[in-house]
Amino acid sequence: MTLVRSAKLFQIERQLQWSCTRAMSTPTFPSKCFVDGKWVSASSGKTFPVHNPANGQVLTNVPSMVNTDVEKAISAASSAFQTWKTTPAKDRSILLRKWYDLINKKVDLFANLIHLEAGKSVAEAKTEVVYGNSFLEWFSEEARRAYGDVLCSPTNTKRLMHIRQPAGVAAVITPWNFPLAMITRKAGAALAAGCTCVVKPAEDTPLTALALAECAAEAGIPKGVINVVTAERSNAGPVGQLLCQSPLVSVVTFTGSTNVGKILYRHCAEGIKKISLELGGNAPFIVFNSADMDAATRGAIASKFRNCGQTCVSANRFLLQDSIHDKFVEKLNEAMDACLHLGPVQKTSSDTTQELGPLINEAQLKKVDHMVQDAIKKGAKVVRGGKRATHLGELYYEPTILADITPDMLCYNEEIFGPVVSCIRFKTEEEVLRIANSSESGLAGYFFSQDLSQIFRVAEALEVGMVGINEGAISTPEAAFGGVKQSGLGREGSYHGLEEFMEWKYMCFGNLQSS
Repeated sequence: MTLVRSAKLFQIERQLQWSCTRAMSTPTFPSKCFVDGKWVSASSGKTFPVHNPANGQVLTNVPSMVNTDVEKAISAASSAFQTWKTTPAKDRSILLRKWYDLINKKVDLFANLIHLEAGKSVAEAKTEVVYGNSFLEWFSEEARRAYGDVLCSPTNTKRLMHIRQPAGVAAVITPWNFPLAMITRKAGAALAAGCTCVVKPAEDTPLTALALAECAAEAGIPKGVINVVTAERSNAGPVGQLLCQSPLVSVVTFTGSTNVGKILYRHCAEGIKKISLELGGNAPFIVFNSADMDAATRGAIASKFRNCGQTCVSANRFLLQDSIHDKFVEKLNEAMDACLHLGPVQKTSSDTTQELGPLINEAQLKKVDHMVQDAIKKGAKVVRGGKRATHLGELYYEPTILADITPDMLCYNEEIFGPVVSCIRFKTEEEVLRIANSSESGLAGYFFSQDLSQIFRVAEALEVGMVGINEGAISTPEAAFGGVKQSGLGREGSYHGLEEFMEWKYMCFGNLQSS
């Protein structure tokens, strides 16, 4: 979910950042949940705060819903499904397109919401809005392409057909790192397929989800088709279990950690329920001797530092062939000096520096720092960074390069989810494939090589669902997003994205007269 930044794009984004900051200096925030077309509070009246990770300030309070509240949202979605499933695909397509068009008119508003609740720069948040909204555009078009099959019959007296039908109510559980894009990628597909949704956003970033619901209602999407419920961290487990086990929910789609995904998978097993999981990654970033070093460096910046390294497809393990190891580390260090700026950029609008914001919360910061300190204690060399940047705020962490990483270090084996580059040496192609494939995760992988034969060998041998070949930015609505091994089940985006929300039905027409 990274996008390559050209100097021109940086300039456009920087200009947007300054204009958005002026335009949204006194923003208002949604503070109620959206259920059955109405704005509602929790039945208990309880709320929980949403914080700005850059400074810790409370932005607003949102409802602290419990299972009885969420059951009302599920019931509303179930009732709406009876009509929505029979709504012609063309009409669903038109409504999705209206939703897309409205978001396009409110890019500044959504960018500022993401900036404030997720800690991204306004420029980077704007990029997420454009990227995330592209899934609504894509699925508005795919809604009319949920084709079936006419089969060859074994006899003259039968005719055989396959059709696809919407699965039912979809529970959409999304993470904090892409609060808009993870909803549009799932809900766009679900609505296009004819499903209705109950969206449960991450407790750190619920405001974007609520704003999306408001925009959907403005677009004319009927009440009950999209519902958004918020729950604080202490209620997340029971609410997640309810969404998985309610007999009114037919499919669950989740993006988040592998550990939570396993819990939801177990909950869904009881009802043999459809589930789509996009879980953690541990992406290898391989640089071979033949690689174009400049392209590899640009790819590393694009892949690693999007959202301060807090993306599931971020490059995690940098596997560098012996003869180019030192050269690449040097070039990457220089590029980080030139391209990255930790904290708000107080420069001219033509500046091309990529702004790095805070990590999302204290738990994430502690995890990143623990992994870095573990590596240092075990002999890793600190090329740059390696500590908190408390002079900027409590949740800022210095962009870091660690070299001489060995198998006994946590960062050799686990996903960091922060602005930390871990450099590992290798000698041969066979060795690097063994290291790359040793992970239990298999979401994305990247490698840089100018050897055509090697490109085909390595691309096919990497045990991941997505491969970037001489490219650090791979996500797009047209392509299937998803992983193998413990990185999940199913695919999002592309024409495959509808499959998670549809069921195949076989129809056999018998006793036909033969002439």
